[in-house]
Amino acid sequence: IRHGKSQLTENDRITCLEFKKWVERYDCNGVFEVSKYPSETLEIIATAKIVITSDLKRSVESAKLLNPKVKTIPDPLFRETELPTRSMKLFDLKLRPSIWAVILRLLWFSGYSNECESLSNAKIRAKKASQQLIDFADEYKSVVLVGHGFFNMLIATELQKKGWKGKRKTGAKHWNCTTYSLFN
Repeated sequence: IRHGKSQLTENDRITCLEFKKWVERYDCNGVFEVSKYPSETLEIIATAKIVITSDLKRSVESAKLLNPKVKTIPDPLFRETELPTRSMKLFDLKLRPSIWAVILRLLWFSGYSNECESLSNAKIRAKKASQQLIDFADEYKSVVLVGHGFFNMLIATELQKKGWKGKRKTGAKHWNCTTYSLFN
C-alpha cells in the first residue's frame, strides 16, 4: 500500500538546496485523512495478520488511518529511496518541489547519487526488504506493507524475481494497494 497524501502542501518555487530542507519537512509530516479509502485497500489491511510500515510518519499514520486497531511494526528498512539533493546549487534555479523531485529522481536513475543511497544500494536494500516480507508471509500467511512509491516498486521487482505473482507495476496513487502472492 502506498501511503496517503502528505500534509506538507508548500508548493512555492525553491532552489535545489532549499528542496533538501523541503524533503526533511516532507519526511516529518503526516498524511491527510480522506472521506473514502479504496475498498480493496481497506479489505487487505483488515485481513492482514501483520502490518509493516516504514518508520516515516506518513507511512505509520497511513496504516493507522486505514485500520485504527492495527498494530504496526515500523522499520527503517522500508523507507523511501532518497534523492541526491546535497551540494547542488544549479545557479539558484527555482522550481516547484514536484519538478525538483522528477529531475532529481531522473538523475538518480541515471546513476547520480551525490551523498545519498545509490540505485544499486537501494536495490540491495529492496532485496533484503522483500526477503523480510517473505519471511513474515511464511510465518503469518498474510502481511501488509504500508510504504512508499519508488521503494515499493523496487520491492515488487524483487518479489517477482523470487516467483511471486502480481501486477507488473505498482500503482503510484496514494492509498493504492498492489497484492503479490506465491502460488505453489
